[in-house]
Amino acid sequence: MKTTTIRELKHETSKVLSWVANGESVEVLRRNVPVARLSPVSAPSTVKRPDFAARLKDIYGNKVLSSTGTELISESRGNS
Repeated sequence: MKTTTIRELKHETSKVLSWVANGESVEVLRRNVPVARLSPVSAPSTVKRPDFAARLKDIYGNKVLSSTGTELISESRGNS
């Protein structure tokens, strides 16, 4: 782990942040006492979303329904 002083962090922020961007953790010292630690951000996890189009194709195939989903909802609400 690399270390830096508050003064170096203030005057050479780009250099210190490039260390962090390259995967290094950096400890910030005030009068040789650690006060903070800068670490790289972990990669965001990707969320696997269901493939609704494929699911509908499996259920209905190429069949064309006689009414749309909007019409069915309107009927169930009594808006027809």
